Amino acid sequence: MASPALAEGPFARSVIFLCAHSPGRGAMGLVVNRRLSQPGLDDVLAQLGIDPVPPRRRIDLCAGGPVDEARGFVLHSSDWTGAGSLPVDDGTTLTASQDVLKDIADGAGPRRALLALGHASWQDDQLEDEIIHRNAWLPAPASDAILFGGGHSLKWRQALAAINLDPMQLTAATGHA
Repeated sequence: MASPALAEGPFARSVIFLCAHSPGRGAMGLVVNRRLSQPGLDDVLAQLGIDPVPPRRRIDLCAGGPVDEARGFVLHSSDWTGAGSLPVDDGTTLTASQDVLKDIADGAGPRRALLALGHASWQDDQLEDEIIHRNAWLPAPASDAILFGGGHSLKWRQALAAINLDPMQLTAATGHA
């Protein structure tokens, strides 16, 4: 999650679920706490030609990050997989194909899901540098409540609580011993 050092800018109070990270290739993640009101899920499904509209089932739509904002990614529970699905961990999968949206619109698909437009990405070693030298990010464990739960404005505080930090005790000032 974003530390107070990122108090200004597009990542202020962001909670990002890291989907991929490997030496030589960098990292990619989705902001999971920036709910989008527009476009709505109905609008996205209609643009993609996915029926039915309105869908039989609804999922949250988030601004996943500032990179490639027209591209959608469905982060979901691992009880559904399809073409183009990438297992992220034991319980979470990332899918960029429309198949998952078709199943969700039809009332099926994964038990838990969110649709993110765009993503966040870092070049090789950039994320590590931002964590270690710039104090920009605070690592925290993921949970279904943070990933898929409502209350998007509360997710940053929930993520801080998961590592026993009180936002009132954090400062944007940095130092090195």
